[in-house]
Amino acid sequence: MNSDIVTLKYGNTNTFLLRGSSGSLLIDTDYAGTMPGFYRALKANKIRLSQIRFVMATHYHPDHCGLIGQLQQQGVQLLLPDVQAEAVHFPDAIFAREKRDYVPVDPAKAVMIAVNESRQFLKGLGLEGEIIRTASHSADSVALILDDGNCFVGDLEPPEYIGGYADNSPLAEDWQRMMRMHPKIIHRAHAPEAVYSGPVRDDRQA
Repeated sequence: MNSDIVTLKYGNTNTFLLRGSSGSLLIDTDYAGTMPGFYRALKANKIRLSQIRFVMATHYHPDHCGLIGQLQQQGVQLLLPDVQAEAVHFPDAIFAREKRDYVPVDPAKAVMIAVNESRQFLKGLGLEGEIIRTASHSADSVALILDDGNCFVGDLEPPEYIGGYADNSPLAEDWQRMMRMHPKIIHRAHAPEAVYSGPVRDDRQA
């Protein structure tokens, strides 16, 4: 399967639209207040909002979920991995202090799935892959890994950082899970995509 991936850049966070044969999934949004830029990015890529069926955050830090509530109001369904259920309101107080144009996420209207059942859900959209937990960045962080090697990792630190941690660090554990799925292209929220070349050997262990 060749993934149909559109990168939407309209602020400080890369967001990605995955177009499956039976539905599209938007991964991450930018900060609250960036909706006009989001619309411009859709128009530039000839995408209608009605073509986006689901939105999912890699984690609920403000720069990854600021538009989700507004998208819900406009008919986009929230895909909520179970490990994120307690995190969806984390940014509410931050945006309230900043008096942002922000609509809180409504988890009652979300489609919640267990991460270990994500493959079946994604297959229903025509996407072959799965969602895995990547808790080294935050307890609610997830990554979406497609079978063709495209990986959407949010703010997961790159594998070359593993050498700076102990062998059993959460980052090493996350990348061990990633490696089992044969990653090829790493799509990151705040950096250009990167070709996966494996963890860098830690010379201190040599």
